[in-house]
Amino acid sequence: MSRENGTASVPPLWLRDEFAEHEPEPAADQAPAPVDTDAVDVEEDDGGRHRMPSIDELDSPRRTRPVPQSGWRRAVHVASAGTINPGESPDSIALRLLTERINQPVRGDYRIAILSLKGGVGKTTTTIGLGSTFASLRGDRVIAVDANPDLGTLAQRVPQQTRATVRDLLMDNDIDRYSDVRPYTSQAPSRLEVLASERDPAVSEAFSADDYRGAVAILQRFYNIVLTDCGTGLMHSAMDGVLGLANSVVLVSSPAIDAAKSAAATLDWLSLHGWDHLVRSSVVVISSSRPGSSTLDLHQLKQHFLSRCRAVQVIPFDDHLAEGSEIDLELMNKKTRRAFVQLAAIVADDFSPRR
Repeated sequence: MSRENGTASVPPLWLRDEFAEHEPEPAADQAPAPVDTDAVDVEEDDGGRHRMPSIDELDSPRRTRPVPQSGWRRAVHVASAGTINPGESPDSIALRLLTERINQPVRGDYRIAILSLKGGVGKTTTTIGLGSTFASLRGDRVIAVDANPDLGTLAQRVPQQTRATVRDLLMDNDIDRYSDVRPYTSQAPSRLEVLASERDPAVSEAFSADDYRGAVAILQRFYNIVLTDCGTGLMHSAMDGVLGLANSVVLVSSPAIDAAKSAAATLDWLSLHGWDHLVRSSVVVISSSRPGSSTLDLHQLKQHFLSRCRAVQVIPFDDHLAEGSEIDLELMNKKTRRAFVQLAAIVADDFSPRR
């Protein structure tokens, strides 16, 4: 698959701001600690004795400190014309490691099903937030599909560029290239594309497993990551197709007793119906849909899900997400953006081992 949508080799500004170093700048009367640009790294051998590097090792890339991208460290590096390199801050290192995980290569395409038995817990916002994070940080194409038969709202969370739906895409027998698919999708500022569901309930209810498989057969030719925003009913006809093609499941809950019980019931249902491998590799998202602290013990809730799933990620309450309108990463608060970056890295950890 080509990368006609552009690359993401440089982290977007919102991400660099989010992970800008939090360590205080040196006081005005205190210069940064001097960096000996002529110093040579000294290592220890297996016996604990100091060992000088060889001539060949002196030019090794691993001995070259990464150039700082923000804060006083970058200012020092620029002011010294590159002769003084304080190195990366802890937050910059965290950003680099997360983006490296997010940018792990995908062999072919990777399909993520976003599930929740209970409505109003943040399933659609999680789909957009996760998909937007992938799309903004990776260089390949990412698309989210609305498979909710009950008037799904996924397409309302990005700027509307078309009124076309998944049904229109399926009726087109002349899809040969990416430019043939693009008129059927809307695109967010993050580069995430969205394929809308039918607005007519009678037509959307008729969306079957075969229809879903047909849509994915088209999309996987042109997109590397396909997210599916599912409905709240596990017995809907399309769900067998969604689960059968899913490489992983993201299960969304809220920090409330009824939502947690629904999430646990979803895991039980998946295990009982032959999808236990998806349960073991699943990621649970605990999305706070209202401000304030939860009455539940979040630590205990996370431990409960970790006993059955691969990972748990908490998404904090965010005024921008609660508006119910178009979602823009740059309008989220920093904690929310950081949480979605961490979620994307967790999901991406499953890219390499393929079934």
